[in-house]
Amino acid sequence: MDIMDTIKEQIESNPVILYMKGNPNQPQCGFSARAVEALMGCGKRFAYVDILSNPDIRANLPKYGNWPTFPQLWISGELIGGSDIISEMHANGELKQLIDEAAGE
Repeated sequence: MDIMDTIKEQIESNPVILYMKGNPNQPQCGFSARAVEALMGCGKRFAYVDILSNPDIRANLPKYGNWPTFPQLWISGELIGGSDIISEMHANGELKQLIDEAAGE
């Protein structure tokens, strides 16, 4: 499968997916740690992909979403943004609302 098809399939099959450095239990950068903290604060499960152990995804996801940096949060197939946007949306309650909608609640 082509890497762009793999990315598309990951995004379409997971209501909430975070492309990050490391994993939720051991983020490998401060930006990923902040994103995970905000997502965990919403109380729902989410998928993740460690871009450090997936160099093809790391190289191609910025082209796929037209977003150059990591982490990247996708909800219901839409790119939400990086850690600053995620943190801001968590602080004002928008993130939980989006995640709840994606989870069908």
